[in-house]
Amino acid sequence: MFIAGAAVQWLRDELEFIESASDSEELALEANPESSVVVVPAFAGLGAPHWDMYARGAIFGLTRDSGQAEITKATLQSLAYQIYDVLEVMQSDSGIELSQLNVDGGAIANNFLAQFQADVLQKPVVRPKVLESTALGAAYLAGLKVGYWNMNELKKVREVERQFEPQLAPQKIEVLLKQWHKAVDRSKQWIDADE
Repeated sequence: MFIAGAAVQWLRDELEFIESASDSEELALEANPESSVVVVPAFAGLGAPHWDMYARGAIFGLTRDSGQAEITKATLQSLAYQIYDVLEVMQSDSGIELSQLNVDGGAIANNFLAQFQADVLQKPVVRPKVLESTALGAAYLAGLKVGYWNMNELKKVREVERQFEPQLAPQKIEVLLKQWHKAVDRSKQWIDADE
């Protein structure tokens, strides 16, 4: 994926819908639940699994009732859709079915995004107490290298802050994913290769 956190920065810095990334959750919750707005944040093309450097970002499904809340909601949903697409390919290629998704990073502090990710995957999404796992992982690796920890100890250290369970019906997710994939297809090859 080329664009994830940058999509929320776009909402904040370019569109000025929010003052901080954390404001996106509250604004998304204000959106009309029946909104069919879809944002494809292909600002730098599409990464895995689409691999189209000529794709460009797009907003589909706008109506007169569409506003900042609906576009913000659709932008957050696009992050979950992109992760869904990547995980589908990974599961297909590996033959291993996902039982739950362990997450980390600043974006996953957003409860709306975490819940929607669980809904789209139809699997639990597990958020740890420490969201910045990259730095923590580096510390763990250093500790392993010098013998301060062993792997069995580290497996017991991860503390769960919250687990999000799927709430939307699979039939609703099918409809949403169909809209997402239609929007992605329409954003592909937007720029001609010879331009």
